[in-house]
Amino acid sequence: MSNFRWIICGLLFLATTINYMDRQVLSLTWKDFIAPEFHWTDADYGTITGLFSLFYAIANLFAGKFIDWMGTKKGYLIAIFVWSLGAVLHAGCGWVAMKIEGYPSIEALRLVQAGSDAAVAIATISVWLFLSCRLILAVGEAGNFPAAIKATAEYFPKKDRAFSTSIFNSGASVGALAAPATIPLLARVWGWEMAFIIIGALGFIWMGLWTWLYDKPAHNKRVNQAELNYIEQDSDIADVQNKQETKEEKTIPFLKCFTYKQTWSFLVGKFMTDGVWWFFLFWAPAYFSDQYGYTSDSTMGILLIFTLYAIVTILSIGGGYLPTYFVDKKGMNPYLGRMRAMFIFACFPVLGLFAQPLGAYSPWWPAILIGLLGAGHQAWSANLFSTIGDMFPKSTIGTIVGLGTMAGGIGSMSINLGSGKFFDWAAEQGAAFTFFGFEGKPAAYMVVFCICAVAYLIGWCIMKMLVPKYKPIVVE
Repeated sequence: MSNFRWIICGLLFLATTINYMDRQVLSLTWKDFIAPEFHWTDADYGTITGLFSLFYAIANLFAGKFIDWMGTKKGYLIAIFVWSLGAVLHAGCGWVAMKIEGYPSIEALRLVQAGSDAAVAIATISVWLFLSCRLILAVGEAGNFPAAIKATAEYFPKKDRAFSTSIFNSGASVGALAAPATIPLLARVWGWEMAFIIIGALGFIWMGLWTWLYDKPAHNKRVNQAELNYIEQDSDIADVQNKQETKEEKTIPFLKCFTYKQTWSFLVGKFMTDGVWWFFLFWAPAYFSDQYGYTSDSTMGILLIFTLYAIVTILSIGGGYLPTYFVDKKGMNPYLGRMRAMFIFACFPVLGLFAQPLGAYSPWWPAILIGLLGAGHQAWSANLFSTIGDMFPKSTIGTIVGLGTMAGGIGSMSINLGSGKFFDWAAEQGAAFTFFGFEGKPAAYMVVFCICAVAYLIGWCIMKMLVPKYKPIVVE
């Protein structure tokens, strides 16, 4: 049997890695490189990350349907082209802001007195420019997971989907791992603009590989009959007998998707938990800079972020194997095994409650505990995505993934936009605002960490109430 399905899985992993590196460039450069130039506050950054999440959420409302309509190959190509273009365009924001405000150089923007009307004007125009680029980035990135999940459903049988999804989904943590080791150094040596250009250009290289290697399994010359039989093992006898008819599977109308509890279960799972991952993705570098004084391009800052995502990467891949163990060794059906595994992973984020208190002893404690939280999220996310393949026909997978990612984007917008304003407010309050023994901004971080810690268990309970047993949707 050929094993070309793992080559496809590798391409999905690579695309997701690039996706998250493009997303991370801003979080790793804003505090120490961009904010001094444009006079940004935490609220400004929170506005950018929060509205990016909103753009991403809205785009996902249509991305899944777009991928189902265009097909996996063309849809993925268009998506990565758009987001790579958006990533590269960030590099021009400084130049455009300089021209609009009438300054002779980028350095002149930086020298404007902080807090002055001129500084506020520079911050405002630059925020709008970055938001324009984030809009393009969000529209393209919205296509990544619908296309990747659809490709996984095409190339893997149900029992292997959680594992294959966990592999490509680990690209998120690998991208987040590679980012702190490369992006701050690129920004320091060549400027933050080149960091956006170099990382953004990786997507255009991926497009060539995808064009060359991808085709549907039945039409891919690199997939032999034995592998094709393995991929299609979930097909029932009638499907196998009628394969020659190549009859298209019926899809579920868009609005009808909302009539199924299975849809709402997935939406709740994404809404409650995606924002947690995005919060730490966007704010972890600023957290270590604010709380411990380690800038993103310092050796200690790089090591802390690298350690955090190394833990995420190493531990999260095994998360896809746990439901396979429950199915093969314990005889559970795929959905029950997946939900059992997801409950275990939902307990990992509770460790986030101890990150801020133990940070008083060493910054390594938050790095380690947030890493464990992130590993739990990635394992949770891989299994959550796989519940779609368990419940919905392949023709509708892209649509459901798009809806779920939209729900996750709304959750992320809420936590990121709210956190930026909350952090600025808490810093102004100082000792007047306390929580669990912390004052000011550290207290605000503790509040957000508490919310993140319990979000998964709440989400799991609601999902279990909505869909207590395995119940696939059959389209008549």
